[in-house]
Amino acid sequence: MARNSLDIDKAPGDTRVVVAMSGGVDSSVTAALLKEQGYDVVGITLQLYDHGAAVGKKGACCAGQDIRDAREVADRLGIPHYVLDYESRFRNEVMDAFADSYLRGETPVPCIACNRTVKFRDLLATARDLGAEALATGHYVRRMVGEAGPELHRGSDPSRDQSYFLFGTTTEQLDLLRFPLGGLSKSETRALAERFDLTVADKPDSQDICFVPNGDYRAVVQKLRPEADRPGEIVDRAGNVLGHHDGIVGFTVGQRRGLALGERSGTDNEPLYVVKLEPESRRVVVGPRAALGRDELSLYDVNWLGPDLVGALPVQVRVRSSQALRPAEVSRAGAALTVRFAEPEIGISPGQACVIYDHASGSRVLGGGFIRRFA
Repeated sequence: MARNSLDIDKAPGDTRVVVAMSGGVDSSVTAALLKEQGYDVVGITLQLYDHGAAVGKKGACCAGQDIRDAREVADRLGIPHYVLDYESRFRNEVMDAFADSYLRGETPVPCIACNRTVKFRDLLATARDLGAEALATGHYVRRMVGEAGPELHRGSDPSRDQSYFLFGTTTEQLDLLRFPLGGLSKSETRALAERFDLTVADKPDSQDICFVPNGDYRAVVQKLRPEADRPGEIVDRAGNVLGHHDGIVGFTVGQRRGLALGERSGTDNEPLYVVKLEPESRRVVVGPRAALGRDELSLYDVNWLGPDLVGALPVQVRVRSSQALRPAEVSRAGAALTVRFAEPEIGISPGQACVIYDHASGSRVLGGGFIRRFA
């Protein structure tokens, strides 16, 4: 028997696929495409958070509407749909980690933590329990089979590529994961939603972190970790006190706005940027833009998907999700990775991810890790 469109040696009707349905257009179209192709589709929506728990406000949870949208799409497609309560897992694995990262003077990427834990690790286990051969999501990345097995590649549409957020996906997880939208653009996905007559066809994309309403991450951190409000000093690189702040959680490396230093005595008045955060002393260190340049960085909590790393490997990397790829070299240093840039990189924020791609095309995700704080 020929392998089906999901690269599984079964007829579609004999292939159970769990689809992670968030209530948005991408995951809804994913479910509709697989249903149209004849697969045995089961939709699962995760109840992850409650805005009231995050920021102390009462009222309807935005996640509630997403769940209703997912259920309506499942009913429209005629597929079974289940809602799983993962709130406690999400709080422990994502929200608490998000707040703690800020207290360490880092700038976290909670979507990566969510994908690595509750969405892929835990939901994959549930998919296996349901007898599924695959877990499909609406992410704009591609799974391709190479000589050594499944590989993770950037989405075909550079403006929608989500590979930065999925670098933590393991080889074992890629065995079961499928990404039907990886070769599409967003406009093509919305056109499919209209063809399938889905009520979410015009639903806007979420722009904020799901548990951070209106982008006010500071309010969420303060709710979860009240000690984040402790004041401290804003100093230059020589230790001269230039001002004061009401919590390092309000700052990130590379930031220029919001320092409110005004005229300064004892220094020149060129623009200043946050160059380092010192959580132990609660100091925000500022300096000129040139002080932001870094020739190399160290990564911890590494996930490696490429071939065995021996010596210095030429690669392409990005240290922010929206950044163009940069040439670099990567080498192993024990459990960590060292990345050396071809040219100094400006505004690298500890806690963010550095994702590593193949040098030749920049398509394949070789791995990545989180940026360690600088000395």
